[in-house]
Amino acid sequence: FSGPFTDVVTTNLKLRNPSDRKVCFKVKTTAPRRYCVRPNSGIIDPGSSVIVSVMLQPFDYDPNEKSKHKFMVQTTYAPPNISDMEAVWKEAKPDELMDSKLRCVFEMPNENDKLNDIDASKPTPVPNTSKQDGPMPKPHSVSLNDTETRKLMEECKRLQAEVMKLTDENRHLRDEGLRLRKVAHSDKSGSPTALALRDNGSNSLPSLLVVIAAIFIGFFLGKFIL
Repeated sequence: FSGPFTDVVTTNLKLRNPSDRKVCFKVKTTAPRRYCVRPNSGIIDPGSSVIVSVMLQPFDYDPNEKSKHKFMVQTTYAPPNISDMEAVWKEAKPDELMDSKLRCVFEMPNENDKLNDIDASKPTPVPNTSKQDGPMPKPHSVSLNDTETRKLMEECKRLQAEVMKLTDENRHLRDEGLRLRKVAHSDKSGSPTALALRDNGSNSLPSLLVVIAAIFIGFFLGKFIL
């Protein structure tokens, strides 16, 4: 029997009949008040077996106290016609009885085994899915699933490509503006056409920056704030 012994401890005893005749059995103990045996008697068919549960009642365990409890399994061949089990045992002759004796051993588990048992016996926390009164408050932040994350990454890649494209256009326009400024400075006549081109080159840069800023602000407002 393995402790702790603060509760009922059960050990199974397997009885097997290897003979070709029915066998009657009875389980006895030297401490009948400390044990509950089910079944404590019965009949086993030839070649069959039966499981006997031996239940030790709770008690104060003392490791220094040596166990003196013993069990005895008494058997005899069953007569052809059985009507009363008690009569079978009373009428059986001593040379017809067979017995097997067992000594009880009490063991306390190690500290590591106790910790493992405690961890295994801990209930797994289950989220409360019961219906609550009133509407559920909307969380401030919601974790994204795999599909939304993939869409967000694709959108970021697309925006990065657009930013790179706009950056190239901005660089091209800036170079074009510098070229026009040089042409304007080199044009001594100061023609109206050169001045118009210079104004268009200088005014295109702020408009392009406004477009880029609007794209990023709209993206982050749509994905995270709303």
